[in-house]
Amino acid sequence: MHATMMNYPLTTHHLIARAAKLFGEIEIVSQAPDRSLVRHTYTDLYARSRALAHGLLAAGLQKGDRVATLMWNHHAHMEVYFGVPLAGGVYHTLNLRLSPEDLAHIVADAGDRYLVIDDVLLPLLAKFGPTPPFERIFVVRWTDQALPPGLLDYEGLIGAGAPAQWQPPPAHENDPIAMCYTSGTTGRPKGVVYSHRATVLHCLASALPDSLDLSVQDTLCPVVPMFHVNAWGLPFTATMVGAKQVNPGPHLQPDALLDLWVKERVNVSAGVPTIWMGIKKLVEQDPGKWPLQPGLRMVVGGSAAPESMIAAMDELGMRVIHAWGMTETTPLGSVSRLQPLHAQLPAAEQLKIRAKQGVAPPYVDMRIVDDEGREVAWDGVKIGELQVRGPWVANGYHGGVDSQDKWTTDGWFRTGDVATIDAHGYMQLTDRTKDLVKSGGEWISSVALENALMGHPDIAEAAVIAVPHPKWSERPIAVVVAKDGKQIDEAALTAYLAARFEKWWLPDAYVVRDEIPRGATGKFLKRTLREQYAGWFEGWADGTPG
Repeated sequence: MHATMMNYPLTTHHLIARAAKLFGEIEIVSQAPDRSLVRHTYTDLYARSRALAHGLLAAGLQKGDRVATLMWNHHAHMEVYFGVPLAGGVYHTLNLRLSPEDLAHIVADAGDRYLVIDDVLLPLLAKFGPTPPFERIFVVRWTDQALPPGLLDYEGLIGAGAPAQWQPPPAHENDPIAMCYTSGTTGRPKGVVYSHRATVLHCLASALPDSLDLSVQDTLCPVVPMFHVNAWGLPFTATMVGAKQVNPGPHLQPDALLDLWVKERVNVSAGVPTIWMGIKKLVEQDPGKWPLQPGLRMVVGGSAAPESMIAAMDELGMRVIHAWGMTETTPLGSVSRLQPLHAQLPAAEQLKIRAKQGVAPPYVDMRIVDDEGREVAWDGVKIGELQVRGPWVANGYHGGVDSQDKWTTDGWFRTGDVATIDAHGYMQLTDRTKDLVKSGGEWISSVALENALMGHPDIAEAAVIAVPHPKWSERPIAVVVAKDGKQIDEAALTAYLAARFEKWWLPDAYVVRDEIPRGATGKFLKRTLREQYAGWFEGWADGTPG
């Protein structure tokens, strides 16, 4: 017996064609470098994406060729998202916050042939040297400055558009459409290649009510950059459902975002905790200045959001939705939303659940595994390495780099995160395997200490690291940044933590800094901190100052 269903390809071509047909007048707003607003529609996006595909093919693009981007969030970047796959190519978003050395390695590793770049980012291109490693470079022009010799105008590439009867090359749902490289916090960045099929399935899952709950009723502003895991897939998901999209361009300062949200009536956004902390601070200082949409939903990922931040946002009328994912998971891996069984819990207990990374969406499997490779029970207490698998989870890196120790023999991706999962499937990260503190043979969670410290009224930011210790192997020290006008009282911090953790968990020292170093995606660079403070206990024969 055979199924009688059509073998209809799952491609992103369908998403953009459908959006033009059903949601053609809905806007895609882009904030230019001068903060003016440029308005397009889904009809425009479809026409310009087709024109881009047609222009790239005329310029010699072959199936599978890579087209790199160095751009902020705006309409032209979205055109690349849809237009390059329409031509049969693979777009490759370059993280403009990486070092020139990392960028040069990534471009060479990916085999990028063409580049599309914002004119305001041309100084970054200069860091590649006198001969950039691209055959052709197309510039999205936001200013009147003349193009340097050899560079081409993006609008000229699009030209008069694609002929009405033009059809894109045939596409298979398993064809590659995009590349993104990992942040490289533990070594050289590694390439992840996304397919049509994985992207479409990711859209369907992320739009679900118990996931990110996007619909045509929403106005979305992705603050997460389009060069980082496809802005968490949100441009694709929003296009699928027809949501209005508002792109902030290079203006990610809290006041600029708040102004844009108010002007465009944004009711959904997504970004990392550091951005939301800045938003919270400004709204607290002047609650009436920015009349935000009631119940503004703020998806947070990239690192754990402290309970204190989630609670403070609630009081300001902004609803934080905790999610988790990685470059290797496209990236949605889990979302934390309350279930009916939580309705009768006290507010403090509900908050604890919302601060977890949440439940995996359909078709993403999770497990936690101990050091001996045994699966750990879901009891919310026992910890282990988090492993995942699913149709939008990578099964290797571009070129087969470093694959052997990241995937298990039975096909699970080893995330490197340490987590618990409770009986209802709520996952909570307790640390990265490399960031755990092993003191006297026992594990200490740096993330738990950090989140607690950031709930203290005097602390703006905190990073806890493991430092070699002569007696205990490792001990935690806390690197902290004080809030404006506050002074750090170490004894008070210790007393504050002592009410929440066992005595042996408490940091042995506090280092006060003006800022904590961050990587290209906004995460704390704990590796840098560990290197800087590796000798903290040198000369302490028994763990006490000599």
